[in-house]
Amino acid sequence: MLEKSLSQFTDVLSTKEPVPGGGGASAYVGAIGVALGNMVGSLTVGKKKYADVEAEIIELNQRSAELRLKLERLVERDAEVFYPLSLAYGMPKDTPQEAAEKERVLQAALVDAALVPLEIVRVSVEALELIEIYAKKGSVIAVSDAGCAAAFCKAAMEGAKLNVLINTKLMKDEELRAKTEAELDELVLQGSAKADEIYSFVESKLR
Repeated sequence: MLEKSLSQFTDVLSTKEPVPGGGGASAYVGAIGVALGNMVGSLTVGKKKYADVEAEIIELNQRSAELRLKLERLVERDAEVFYPLSLAYGMPKDTPQEAAEKERVLQAALVDAALVPLEIVRVSVEALELIEIYAKKGSVIAVSDAGCAAAFCKAAMEGAKLNVLINTKLMKDEELRAKTEAELDELVLQGSAKADEIYSFVESKLR
């Protein structure tokens, strides 16, 4: 996935191929959001006007680079865990034995297929914490990019959320399902509030 150009990625995304899908696309969008935040930092470092925050921004850039790489890897990882799930859906269930085996394989595949997009949500929320600093302390000439970064990371978070829920819905392990969805709801609540706060702050600076 990571070796494809944008046009190749979207070409495959538009087909009936099982991967990439919504989870990988969400991680892709999140990586772009983090990169936009990082760009704000890059435009800030080395400017006399921001000398007092330069050390903080340099550290922020390093952390952003790490998060971007995580999200890029999650594009690939989402494809890796969804493909076995797509195969499980196609397994025969004509006999009781086949049905039991299909259910066993399906339930095992659902776990990874839910936990990978949950990780996309986690990383997106973490990225929003960094983007807030870029928006408030970074170069004012790029403040709109910080707002775009927040919007992209929120979109990544919300897209990944749906990819968690479509898999937990079928889980027979009620304890894991409840634990996963509880963490998901808390993360999305936190992330949505942060993203909206950043976006409103940036918009107020532009009006």
